[in-house]
Amino acid sequence: MIIAGTGHRPDKLGGYNPAASRKVLTFAQEYLRTANAELVISGMAQGWDMALAQAAVSLDIPFRAYVPFTGQELVWPSATRLYYHALLGKAEKVIVCSEGGFNLAAMQERNRRMVDDCDLLVALWNGSSGGTANCIAYAVYIERPYINLWDKFNV
Repeated sequence: MIIAGTGHRPDKLGGYNPAASRKVLTFAQEYLRTANAELVISGMAQGWDMALAQAAVSLDIPFRAYVPFTGQELVWPSATRLYYHALLGKAEKVIVCSEGGFNLAAMQERNRRMVDDCDLLVALWNGSSGGTANCIAYAVYIERPYINLWDKFNV
């Protein structure tokens, strides 16, 4: 089973603080322990994506990093950039999905490739519009199964 993750950034997951980060990581680990994942695909954004990658590493599940474009991390705080690069170093494979810098098309291309390459899309989504919603809409469009863990996360 190849699982790809899509979900919110830290601002919608409790904030940019150690306690919120631990909560998201613990939740990702708990999910992956029962998911029978052979491979995890992460879009490597802050929040759910990186937590899912870290959870895979901690559980010895290979993961692939689908980076939307080179330099996505350049506007992040230095500690987050270091963590990001450490995670990339643990990936089975790093796939850069688009040339050039930030643009919405690069983000959508990353989402499309993740969904195309997975068996199941696992979302941590509160129902709001944005990149996570777009990723799920694409999964629905191509009839790729997805689950949304939001209600379990907010118990």
